[in-house]
Amino acid sequence: MFAELPLLSLLIWLPILGGVWILLQGRNETAVRPLALTVSILTFLLSLPLYFNFNNTTAVMQFTEKASWIPSLNMFYLLGVDGISMPLILLTTFITVLVILSAWSVIKTKPAQYMAAFLIMEGLMNGVFAALDAMLFYVFWEAMLIPMFIIIGVWGGQNRVYAAIKFFLYTFIGSVLMLVALLYMYSKSGSFAILDLHHLQLDMKAQLFIFIAFFAAFAVKVPMWPVHTWLPDAHVEAPTGGSVVLAAIMLKMGTYGFLRFSLPIVPDASKELAMMMVVLSLVAVVYIGFVALVQKDMKKLIAYSSISHMGFVTLGFFMAFLIVANTKSIDGAAMGIEGALVQMISHGFISGAMFLCVGVLYDRLHSRQIADYGGVANMMPKFAMFAVLFGMANAGLPGTSGFVGEFLVILASFKANPWIAFLAASTLILGAAYTLWMVKRVMFGTVSPEKMSSVGILEDLNYREIFILSILTIAVLFFGLYPAPLLDVMHASVENLLQHIMQSKL
Repeated sequence: MFAELPLLSLLIWLPILGGVWILLQGRNETAVRPLALTVSILTFLLSLPLYFNFNNTTAVMQFTEKASWIPSLNMFYLLGVDGISMPLILLTTFITVLVILSAWSVIKTKPAQYMAAFLIMEGLMNGVFAALDAMLFYVFWEAMLIPMFIIIGVWGGQNRVYAAIKFFLYTFIGSVLMLVALLYMYSKSGSFAILDLHHLQLDMKAQLFIFIAFFAAFAVKVPMWPVHTWLPDAHVEAPTGGSVVLAAIMLKMGTYGFLRFSLPIVPDASKELAMMMVVLSLVAVVYIGFVALVQKDMKKLIAYSSISHMGFVTLGFFMAFLIVANTKSIDGAAMGIEGALVQMISHGFISGAMFLCVGVLYDRLHSRQIADYGGVANMMPKFAMFAVLFGMANAGLPGTSGFVGEFLVILASFKANPWIAFLAASTLILGAAYTLWMVKRVMFGTVSPEKMSSVGILEDLNYREIFILSILTIAVLFFGLYPAPLLDVMHASVENLLQHIMQSKL
């Protein structure tokens, strides 16, 4: 039944058309919220058959769709998913439902436009993960910047215009170089099909230039050090929903791009520059961890935490080349890449939950400064329970999803170099330091009488907020205790990628 449906097209165009419909209903503010929630839930339900009808034993693209787009340039509307992209689509549809719910009573200015922007962005992000034509990928990749630019620029904080322009310029300029690389490869192959580009024979000089072009686009999106400075500004100024989507989904597009383009298309250049990428990843893990320690703004601390955790993902990807070169085997390399992929999904749950927790406090006190809080656990015990749990997960506590990916990457690191493993493992110490230090001061810190008189009584979570945080709690604990549902769907695709790398000049 589901195999006959154009599921991927539905997951792209249903939220986009739903968002346009909501824009047309803009004056009827009582209808736009239920309508947006209905569209997001329906999109999530339509994404579930991707998982339950997925064949774990093969690396071929599944649920493929193909239609003519621009025949004269050999461009096609070509869609499909494998074990790498399918979980990211499910993450996108899942998080969007929670973002719509989180804004239910918080966004009072132009709610129709707010809801529509998130739904349209959801469809475009699904398009990025499903596109198998390079130009179709590029169109979705660039188009999704527009709704996020509007979300930050319209509903953001005091410096929202500066943050929105900085976000747009950083991500757009890098993407232009990717377009140049795609056009060059088209001139060599005559095809924009991504799977065709995987088999394109290029000399080392061409591979290096293409890798640098891809790096400019994907490293900014991750973001990797030193092109990370746009992210803290964007997070601080974005509304809560914007921060959640930015951290939970949009950052993953950079790491996804490395897996879908850089590693399989230019494997020799990736191997040549693997150590550079490992060093940059370790700088993000260690240095940015220390930067997070001194932050006074909760959102900025979580933003720097995201940069550190995403450094762990790129470490897992490029360390695979060192493992393959050292052992001539893909076993340890597969563990590193699969651990990084699990970390991507886990970070989506945990970072989204932490930004939602900051949003809960901001809705009540209109401050993100750590110094403005203290003793919150006494006034908001239910909220404190969730906040402490997500803080522990962010620090990599065993039993939570935050531990699984980091553990696999650290374990694989020993096959590459024990010193890399040592530096990578420092994230567990630093993560505990900056996260628990923030939790301690906000939840259990002492409160001065002057502050108490200005704060008053903080109301604990309402039923809507409890529901949202409970759903995320279930996801964090489930995949922390039983990660097999994720690892099983990834394994064949990861092994196929590594076999392709092994067949290069490595």
